[in-house]
Formats: sequence, C-alpha cells, structure tokens
Amino acid sequence: MGGVGVSLALLVAVVLSAVAAAPQLAGTAKAEHSLGIIQKDIIQTVNKHPNAGWTAGHNPYFANYTIEQFKHILGVKPTPPGLLAGVPIKIHPEMDLPKEFDARTQWSSCSTIGNILDQGHCGACWAFAAVEALQDRFCIHLNMSVSLSVNDLLACCGFLCGSGCNGGYPISAWRYFRRSGVVTEECDPYFDQTGCQHPGCEPAYPTPKCQRKCKVENQAWKENKHFSVNAYRVHSNPHDIMAEVYKNGPVEVAFTVYEDFAHYKSGVYKHITGGVMGGHAVKLIGWGTSDAGEDYWLLANQWNRGWGDDGYFKIIRGENECGIEGDVTAGMPSTKNTARNNDVAFGTAIL
Repeated sequence: MGGVGVSLALLVAVVLSAVAAAPQLAGTAKAEHSLGIIQKDIIQTVNKHPNAGWTAGHNPYFANYTIEQFKHILGVKPTPPGLLAGVPIKIHPEMDLPKEFDARTQWSSCSTIGNILDQGHCGACWAFAAVEALQDRFCIHLNMSVSLSVNDLLACCGFLCGSGCNGGYPISAWRYFRRSGVVTEECDPYFDQTGCQHPGCEPAYPTPKCQRKCKVENQAWKENKHFSVNAYRVHSNPHDIMAEVYKNGPVEVAFTVYEDFAHYKSGVYKHITGGVMGGHAVKLIGWGTSDAGEDYWLLANQWNRGWGDDGYFKIIRGENECGIEGDVTAGMPSTKNTARNNDVAFGTAIL
C-alpha cells in the first residue's frame, strides 16, 4: 500500500511539474518567434572578451531574422547510427603539408570554389555544402566547370536524405550523388531565389517537389546527371582533414551553431556566449594561422556575402571546436555521363 502511495505521489508530482512547465515552454517558443537573432548584448560580450579572438557585429543578412527563423536554416540533423554503417573512414598517411592553404588560390581556374551562395529560408545547408564540394572536385579532377543543382538533391533524395528544407544528413547527400547523380543548376535551378520577403510570408518554406525534368527544353534529365564514385567520411584527426583537402579539394563539414555565431564578422571563431541553435553544414576550403598564433580552418558559408567576412569565416583548428572536425564527408567525381555532357556543353572543359 505504501508503495502504491509513493507511486501515486510521484505521478502527481510529474504531472504538476509538466503543467507548470507548459506555460514556460510556450513562452519560450513565443519569444523565439518574435525575438531577433542579432542581439546587442551578444555583440558586446564577445567584443569585450579578452580571449575571444574574433569580432562580432550586426550582419545585414540576419537583420530581420528571428531566433526561430535562424534555427530553421540550421538543417543538419543528428545522423542515425544505421546510416553510417559501412561508410568508409578515410585516413591519410603522414605527409608534409603547407602551414597555410587556400583552395581558391591552389586551383585558381576553378571559379566555383570562391562562390558564396544563398540558401534562403530553407534548411538546406546539408545539401548546399555537399553540392558545392562536389562541383569543385569536378573542376579539380576532371577539368570541368559546372554548377550543380541543390534543388535536385533537396527535392528528389526524399526521406533517405532526411526532411528536405527541414534538415538532412550530409553523408546521405554524397550517397545520393553516387546512386542517382545530380543535374546542373541550369537544368533544375534552386527554388528560393528571393527568400521570404512578401508580407505575412511563412518562413518555413516547404521542400520543393521533385520534378525530374529540366527547365531548359533541349536538356534531358538523365543525361544531365553528374555522379560521384564514392561517399566517405574523413577521419577527425586535423592532419587527415588537411591532407584530404590538399589532395582532393574542399569537403563538407557539419558543426554545432550557437547564438554568437550569427554575429561573426572577422577573426578566428570560438564559442563565447549564447545557447545551442542547431547543426549546420558548410564547405571547408583551407587552413592557416592567425597573427595571434591561433591555428584555424577557412570555410565558405551559404548565407550570401552579407554575413561574416564576405561570406567566409575562420574557426579554431585542432580543438574540434563545436564539433567541426568530427563530421567531415566527401566523395570523388565520376566520369559517368561527362563525355556526353561535354559534347553538348553541359560541362565546359577548362584547358
């Protein structure tokens, strides 16, 4: 009887606790819906911090973004362990690497490496970073200048990649390239060209529908596909990541974003203040060491050039800051379809 009484009392306590917490949770959600992601106190905290190593400021890209909207564009979902089963992890032998490296200058004829794109209000970062790295590698390894379609991957990979504009899994993007290929941007352009701007616009854009048809009349969907030959993860040791980028080109990396990251303007980022916002994927293109002696990674974001250092950012290297070294994915470009594509100008050789 005593045991029943204790259980009943515990149950009542849990219910009362949940009821008490409900208004607080609702209040938090309401605040996120109205509170802007750019906050003066975060800027001041970072800029007054003696060891921050970076400068915070008002990024124009997020001038009208709420916390809720900001969270929505952070589209990397935690990868289910089952998806990683059988995925090879690449380890590179010891080799001499330069102290500084920038893929934009190393492969200066590959203009896609230096492009800064805009994902709009869709949580498609997982797709953007993958497509960008693959198209760079087509140029580096096959001398092909080609802009590939984020829309194809976002709309047509389906549940295998996650939930489209509501987030996805980087490794699944690379598996899609190997299995199904990806068409050009000309064939299937990105759906969100203007962002969410009209009055009353719903920021949580629905995932575009998979059409499997080129917007350009004289182009065939299947013949327009560009493939990868494999999909792999890179070992989290900084040397392996550096060697991979040095030998094969940019890679996709995923990491945890905190509130202060939205305010990044310059310097070598490390988390200083603010709560967890979500997971984000970007393209890693190089590394170096700051004047203050901090080793860093150099990365290209897809929040246009109105964010950060002209669309780029640096983050501290060698400390797995925000998990930046723990989830690195890539693949190598395939020659499948490329001869035909060159013949009909789907890809233009750089000679």
